[in-house]
Amino acid sequence: MLGGACPSVTSLIARALPALGLLQVSFEAPPPSLSNRKWYRHLVSTAPPVRAMNLATVKLLQRYRWRRVGLLTQDRPGLAEMTRDLIRQLLRADVQLAAAERFSGDACSGLRRLQDEDVRIIVGHFEDGSVTDVFCCAFRLGLFGPRYQWILAAGRPSGWRLGWQPSSCSASSLLTAADGSFRLQVRQLSSTDTPGVSGRTPQEYLELYLKQLNQEGSEVNPLHAFAYDAVWLAARVLVQVKETARKFGSLRNVSVGEEEEGKMLLEAVKSTHFEGVTGPVSFRNGERMTVIELIQFQGDSGVLVGEFNTSHQQVRVLNQLLRFKGPGPARDQTLVRQQPLRVGLLLYCVLSAAAVGTIFITLTVLCIIIIGRWRWPRRPGASPQDELLLLGLLLSSASVLFSGLDRTSLPDPTLEIFCSNQLQETGRVQLWILLLDLLVLTSWQILDPLRWEVLQHRLEDSAADQDVVIQSFSERCSSANMELWLTAVCGFKAPLLGLGCFLAWNIRAAAVSGRLLAVSMFSLTGFSASAAAGSLLTSSDPAAQFCLCSIFILSCNLFILMGLFAPQVFCLLSSSCSNSSCSSGELQQVELQADAAEEAGVERLRRRNQELRSQSGQLDVQIETIAMELSATLQQETGCGAAPQLCTARPPAEENINSPERVRRRLSMQLPILHHSYLPVVGGVRSSSSSLFGEQEVVAPRHQDHFLYS
Repeated sequence: MLGGACPSVTSLIARALPALGLLQVSFEAPPPSLSNRKWYRHLVSTAPPVRAMNLATVKLLQRYRWRRVGLLTQDRPGLAEMTRDLIRQLLRADVQLAAAERFSGDACSGLRRLQDEDVRIIVGHFEDGSVTDVFCCAFRLGLFGPRYQWILAAGRPSGWRLGWQPSSCSASSLLTAADGSFRLQVRQLSSTDTPGVSGRTPQEYLELYLKQLNQEGSEVNPLHAFAYDAVWLAARVLVQVKETARKFGSLRNVSVGEEEEGKMLLEAVKSTHFEGVTGPVSFRNGERMTVIELIQFQGDSGVLVGEFNTSHQQVRVLNQLLRFKGPGPARDQTLVRQQPLRVGLLLYCVLSAAAVGTIFITLTVLCIIIIGRWRWPRRPGASPQDELLLLGLLLSSASVLFSGLDRTSLPDPTLEIFCSNQLQETGRVQLWILLLDLLVLTSWQILDPLRWEVLQHRLEDSAADQDVVIQSFSERCSSANMELWLTAVCGFKAPLLGLGCFLAWNIRAAAVSGRLLAVSMFSLTGFSASAAAGSLLTSSDPAAQFCLCSIFILSCNLFILMGLFAPQVFCLLSSSCSNSSCSSGELQQVELQADAAEEAGVERLRRRNQELRSQSGQLDVQIETIAMELSATLQQETGCGAAPQLCTARPPAEENINSPERVRRRLSMQLPILHHSYLPVVGGVRSSSSSLFGEQEVVAPRHQDHFLYS
């Protein structure tokens, strides 16, 4: 059978060919739906299949390393099937399809969506009559120039038809939008001058063909050349099969059946090779091997700049004929240039040197205190947790050395180790705070380990290239629930700092060491809050964050060292005295200040003791007066006068709780009790002698706690 230009009809007939024992020779490009050779092995075509056009498109994309494309398809049945096959081939080639849009009338809406997706490489599947409308929309939307590349892949061989249809854009606008675009099309005529199987060269065939059309008044059809080769293919296959059947029958003296003739036809097609007007005619797996031309639109015409040969499936490009609008091929997307944000070497060296100096000072103070524990006395007001405080200063200063490192400084395994053992500030005064810190940090590392991650920052336009944006990034230690763990750490550290400030404020007037501890505590709280706020505000700038946090940490550590330990260190280094004396001026000054504070406290207690003694004397007078009044009242009631012993000898007239005897007995027991209740803290006074209240003075010893003893 010869013919078959309608794909839907061809597919139905091709399924029935094996049962009929027929071979169909077509001159239409087989659609992807007819590529299954098991079902359609009896169908051959002198036109290359649509899959070859899609394969040429993918090879062109791979040549220029375009990994991200957009697809614009006209809503036609044949083009829709071609688009589905292209999508499958793009997936196999690992080319990202950013967007796929279809249009039936106006293509501007689809192009606008491609523009929103930042598509730079646009593959178009549409008929030649729609080329003008598409490029008119592209001109209005600005989808042309050095940043964009158009690739038009047509299913049928044809020429450029730009401007043949009326549009709202001028001819110059259309030429500007289409300039530099590619078109893939099947080669219609061979460029050789050698006569083919018909005895004519391709040019002689074309002249004869055009002459015939002029006589008939017909239009040029790009399929005519493939139909011409299809006729010659059918003729050569039939001749070859008849000759083979005649030879086979004469040798065996039998006739060849229709089924065997069908197989002979298939074998004849596989082995056929001749020179046609469309080029060499040969088949592989039932598909025509041919050349697909790569044409670039330059100025107002198309220039052949390369070709894709289906035999070896490679794209050959003539670079000297290519002409791009920019310095080279367009990029498939906006180039994101990664720019790391790192801590400068000079800044890191300066702050690291300061941290090393702070660590050296802290270690020196720690060694002096440990040695001074058994050689020299502690400073006045010294605490047994000084070593723990110095350990916290040591760890916080050491954290500065590691917070400025990145991948350029240390290998990844080492950085992972530092992330999983990140140095944090521990408790400053009490051991349980240290244990709480260790518990939180250990739980953090076990449940949600810290890992080295890349943090992407804002995008910035490049001043040198408008098609390039700079993506800043930094590296840090982080975990999946970083915010939750930071909230937990701050949740128990903030109340501790508040409690420390409250206690420091209450003991600020106790002595010189109390004032120094209060100032140190408030400075620690202020530096910690400032460092936390600065770290959050400068999270997008690692250098500024490292500089700000390091300055706060080292300043806080140096302030505490100078405020709490400097006087003691100076005293211990210059001391030549024994347990209670210090020959240096610093220790004497500290002792004098402590003595002055102690004497002031003793003086206040002495004045208080005087006031209490005065009140005690007044109470004694009141008690004596009350006792005399009660005695006189009893004498009047009993009438005993000067001989009270006679009254006591008489038996009582009646047993009454208010009888004189009972009243006297109660007074003898209650007066000493009242005496002690009014004198709770006056030392050395006996309850049986009220005359001594105004004379005895008790002063607490100088070197004992300042309390009054009763």
